[in-house]
Amino acid sequence: MGNHIETINASLLYPSQCYLGEGPVWNRERKSCFWVDIENGILFQYHWENKSIKSWKFHHKLSFVAPARDGGLILALDRSIQRFFLETEKLELITVVDDGLIGNRCNDGACDSRGRLWIGTMSMKFTNNAGTLFCINHQHQISKKIESVSISNGLAWSSDNRRLFYIDTPTRLVQSYLFDEETGEITFEKNVISIPEETGMPDGMTIDEEGMLWIAHWGGFGVYRWNPVNGKVIGKVELPVPLASSCAFAGEALDHLIITTARENMSEEELMEYPGSGDIFVAKMNVRGVAQNICSI
Repeated sequence: MGNHIETINASLLYPSQCYLGEGPVWNRERKSCFWVDIENGILFQYHWENKSIKSWKFHHKLSFVAPARDGGLILALDRSIQRFFLETEKLELITVVDDGLIGNRCNDGACDSRGRLWIGTMSMKFTNNAGTLFCINHQHQISKKIESVSISNGLAWSSDNRRLFYIDTPTRLVQSYLFDEETGEITFEKNVISIPEETGMPDGMTIDEEGMLWIAHWGGFGVYRWNPVNGKVIGKVELPVPLASSCAFAGEALDHLIITTARENMSEEELMEYPGSGDIFVAKMNVRGVAQNICSI
C-alpha cells in the first residue's frame, strides 16, 4: 500500500442507519444530496443548507437515484427504471432490464455526458456472472454493454469522455474502456487498478477534477483515492465503520465527499463496536469533484 498516502477523517452527516446504504448523489437544483437504503427501499434527501431530512419508502429494492432533466428523479426499483416526481410522489415506469430474470435486481448506475443511463444488475443470490451492464438511451432502447458480471458496481467517465472506468466488485479490478461519446459504444482497453485483498472490496466510485478515482472499499474502513494512470493508491478518507459502499462529491463547490455505509450481515458484536454502520458520512476535501451528469432518458 505504501506509506505516503494522504488521509482525511470523515464525520457524521446523518445517522441514517441503513441496512445497505448506497447510491449517494448531489442534486444541484435542489441543493440536496440523495441516497438509498437498497434492502429497505428507502430514498433519503438531505438538504445541504438547512440540514433537513426527508425520506420515501418503496415496496421494492431501491438501488439507484439520479437527477433527471425534467426536475424529477430516476430510480432503479428491483429491475425497473422509473421516474419519480418528488412533489406528487408519483412513479412512472420507463423500462425494465433483465426482463424475466426475477432473481436479479439493479445495482449501481450512472448517467453519461449525453444523458444516457448506464445501470448494472446482479443476482440477489450473488450467483457469479449472472448480471449485465446495460445502457438506456433517450428512446428507452436498452443495449447490453458488458455481460457476465457478478456485482456490477462503480462507474465513472474521464473528463475528456474518452474512457469509462468500471468495477465488477468480486474481480477487485477497475477496468478501463474506450468510450465513444457520440454512439455510447465501449471497447475494453485494460485493467487499470487492482485492489489488494487486505483493503476490502471495491464498491461505488466517483472521479475528481484531477482525474483520480475515489473508490469505496467494502470492508476497508474508508474511501481510497486511486490514480488510474499508474494504478497506485494516493489517498484515503478514513471512516469509523468497515462497510463503505459508495461516494459522491457534494456541496455548491463540489468540495465535500459524502459516503454511504452499510450494516448488512454484521454481527451484534460488530454493530456494538461500530454503531455508526449504515450512517452517511462527509469529509471536506482538498480537491473538487466533477459535476454530475443529468439523466435525460
